[in-house]
Amino acid sequence: MTTDIAAPPTGERSATEHSARPRTRSIGSRIALLIGALAFLFPFYYMIIGSLQKEPDASPSGAFPDPSNLSLHNYAAIDSAISLGRSLVNSGIFTGGVIICTTVFGLLAGYALARLHFRGRGSTFALVLLVQVVPFQLLLIPLYVLIVRDYGLADSYLGMILPFAINTSAVFIFRQFFLQLPAAMFEAARIDGAGELQILFRIALPLCKPALMSVVLLSFTGPWNEFLWPFLVTKDQDMQPLAVSLANYISTVASAAANPFGAILAGACVLAAPAVALYLLFQSRFNSTDIDSATKG
Repeated sequence: MTTDIAAPPTGERSATEHSARPRTRSIGSRIALLIGALAFLFPFYYMIIGSLQKEPDASPSGAFPDPSNLSLHNYAAIDSAISLGRSLVNSGIFTGGVIICTTVFGLLAGYALARLHFRGRGSTFALVLLVQVVPFQLLLIPLYVLIVRDYGLADSYLGMILPFAINTSAVFIFRQFFLQLPAAMFEAARIDGAGELQILFRIALPLCKPALMSVVLLSFTGPWNEFLWPFLVTKDQDMQPLAVSLANYISTVASAAANPFGAILAGACVLAAPAVALYLLFQSRFNSTDIDSATKG
C-alpha cells in the first residue's frame, strides 16, 4: 500500500522561496560585513600585540604570540625615552585649544552665514568653500615667518594653535545644520525681542548637538595627529606633542633601543587611544536630534 504525499500548492511554494531569498541575502551581507570589519580591525590588533611583545616577531605567526612573551616593558621604554606624560599633556593642550577655537568661531560664522541677511553673504560663503581647496602645505612658509619671526611665538602653545583656530569645515557643518532648522523658530524669537546672540545660544545651540559632536570629533583628529606644523614651530622637546616626539624617537633614539619596533608600536597605541575612545564615547549621539521637540506646540 502506497501513500501519496501531496505537494504544496504552487503559489505557497513560490511564496516560501521568495521569503527565503531575502534571508539568504541578509546572511551573506552580514558575513561580508564581518569579514570587512575583521580586515579593518586587524592592523589595530597587530599594533596592540606588537606593543606588548618583549621579543619582536614580524612574521605572520607574531599575530598569535606566546603569552609569556607579552609585557608592558615597551611602554616603559618609550616613556623613559620621550617623556610620554609630558608629550600627552602637550598634545592635549594643543588639541583642546584648537577644538575650543574651532567650535566657537565655527558656531558664530555658521550661524551668521545661515540666518543673518547681509550684503555679500553668498560671496563670503563661496570664499569659505574656496579656502577648503587650498592645501595647508602652501601656507607653511608664510605662516612660519608670520608666527615665528614676526610674532615670536616659537615653542609656545599659542604658536601651535593659531593656524588651526578657524576651520572652514566647521563653518560649513554649522551653516548647513542651521539652514535645516525651521525659520519660524527664529522669527518667533525675534518677535519676542530676543537678540541674535540670545537666539544662537538659547535656541539654536541646544538643537545642534549632532553638528557639535561632529565638529568636536573632526577638530580632535586633525591636531591630535598633526606632525608637520608642531615640528616646525617647536624645537624644545618639552613643548613637542606626542606625534612629534614619536617621530624624533624613530629618527634618533630607536636605532640604539633594545626593541625599537615594540616601543614605536607602544607609542602609536598611546597616540591612537584617545581618538578611538572619543569616537566610542560620542558615536551614539551623531544621530540624535531635538528639532522635532522644538517645533511641536
